Order: sequence, then structure tokens, then C-alpha cells
Amino acid sequence: MTIGFVVNDITTEKPGYTTIFLAQRMHNKGHVVYLMGVGDLAYYPDGYMGADAIQADPKHKYKSPATYLEALQGEKANRVRVTAPDLDVLMLRNDPSAEGEGRAWAQNAGIIFGQLALRHGTIVLNDPTKLSDAVNKMYFQHFPEAVRPRTLITRDKEEIKQFYNEQKNNIILKPLQGSGGSGVFMVKKNDATNLNQIVEAISRDGYVIAQEYLPQASEGDTRLFVMNGEALQHKGKYCAIRRVNSKDDIRSNMHAGGSAQAAKVDQKMLDLVELVKPKLIQDGMFLVGLDIVGDKLMEINVFSPGALPDASEMEGVDFSEPVIEALERKVHYKKTYGVQINNKTVAMI
Repeated sequence: MTIGFVVNDITTEKPGYTTIFLAQRMHNKGHVVYLMGVGDLAYYPDGYMGADAIQADPKHKYKSPATYLEALQGEKANRVRVTAPDLDVLMLRNDPSAEGEGRAWAQNAGIIFGQLALRHGTIVLNDPTKLSDAVNKMYFQHFPEAVRPRTLITRDKEEIKQFYNEQKNNIILKPLQGSGGSGVFMVKKNDATNLNQIVEAISRDGYVIAQEYLPQASEGDTRLFVMNGEALQHKGKYCAIRRVNSKDDIRSNMHAGGSAQAAKVDQKMLDLVELVKPKLIQDGMFLVGLDIVGDKLMEINVFSPGALPDASEMEGVDFSEPVIEALERKVHYKKTYGVQINNKTVAMI
């Protein structure tokens, strides 16, 4: 199997990232693995989408994701021009909301070039025709009301004040676009001193999400991986971690200083998976991360869900194995059926 991973920028990848974990494991199993940043993508005169990609030494097996990444980022890494027909699978693992100032061009690049790759029979995951709907948190509102906290999305300060007054508890304010806990604030009940300033600060860059605060969130949240519409399991263990807030911080995101602990996946969490499953299948969302507090979802990460290596370490099983097996199975189906089955179908079988 030949697979390409699209990331934001190869130079900013880290050994603990899920993408590097998967790529290293696949490389060691003998698959041909390429990594490419969104800035490496191109459309060539011969009509093919492709990239100036990087490949680690195919003759060498790497002991860890860290040594594998060193090879990718080192001077001896192989620079290879690859095109869509060369790839069995193209995995879009770049996060549009993580692009910094001056890189607005990069936010939709993976999606756009991924859509071009579909024309040549490449399996593109997650499905790029639906990823375009998920470039901001509005995508979350397409899932059943039963799984979501009560939410208002607006730029109107007065509407947010009214929403705040209607709540029995604190509220959370955050930007419609963004990830990693960036720009997330809690306004406490009976203390709206900074409400106006927070709304003004967030609304400078777009819409504001006002959301009911779930008291259980003070204890952190659970990141649960879902693959092919099912909670990801391997050897009787669920692929999940509990993310605990750092002291005096409401955010449990790992990038915001949260810490990882072993998670206990209960029936409430599995019931949430069942509720979101039809939409995930419909949209061709092969691998996603659910962020769960109590019996509600806080977020669905469909671009680059992290913590697969953390869950593997805590549970004592390698969760890359079922993911790689699923990819191998999809390639087999695609080669067997060709154009008779579309990308969304292949993504979820």
C-alpha cells in the first residue's frame, strides 16, 4: 500500500503526534509512506494533483516515532514528487484552524487538493467533499440536539447577554473557528464583569459561540476515537484518554496544558457514538475524535484528532494496528470494485 499524509507543515510535526505515530508504524510494516505539508501540494500540467513529498529511508526500520521524524526532518530525507495515481490512500491530517497569521491560503488547501485526488481513484480520508463543511465549529450543529450542549452562535452582544441570563450556571464563550483551546473563556454566573470585553475580542475575528457550561467539565473530558462509525477498540480496549484541566484553567486540550490520564469508557459514551454514527457514515468521516463531558459532546474533531499514541501507551495496546488494517481493507475493496463504489462508501467500510 502507498499512502500520503498531508500535514500543516512537516517542520512543525512532533514525535507525539498521531500522524507521525501512524506513519512510522506503517513504514515499519513495509508500506510506502510519504509526508507532505499543505505548502508542498501542487497541480501539474499533466492534469494530476501531487506534491513534493518527503520519504524516510525505505530500507530502514525506525525504533520510534521520534527517530522516524528525525529522518523525515533531516538532510538525508528523500524528496520525491508524487502524484495522485501513485497513491492508494491520501490521508488529510492537516488542521485548517491551526494555520497562523499569513497562512490563510493554507486553511482549505488540503481539502481542495484532496478533492482533485478523488478524480484519479485515490482513496481520500476523511472524505474531502464533506470536510469542506467542517472547517469551523458550525459543523457540530448538524449533529442531533440530544448530543450537544445548549448553544447560541451570533455576533450580537445583547443576544449573548440574554443567553447568559437564561442559564442556571456559567457559560463558555469561544470563537467559531479555532482549535486547541484557543480563545476559550468561561463567564461565571453572577459575575458578568468582562462579558462585553470578551465578546468584543472574540467577535473581531468572526462569530461567537456561547455555550452552556457543563459542571462535569471541571474534571476534564474524554477523547474517544471513532473509526468507521464505531468506537475504536483493539484487544478488548477502547482507544480513549481522559484529558484533565491544568490548575486554574478551564481547558483540557493537551495544547492548552491539559494532562492525559487513563479513561473509562462507559455506556453513556457508547450511546453518544451510536447517535453520531449515521452522520459520520453519511459524510465519510473514517477517523474522528469525540470530546465528551458527561452525556454530551463538546466537540467532534474530524481533521487531525490526536492522542492515539497516548491511548496506546496507557492501555498497553497499539491502536495503530486496527487503523492500518482498516486502511489495507479499504485499498483491497477499492482495487476490487474500482469506480463502482464512491469514496464516501470506501471511507466507512
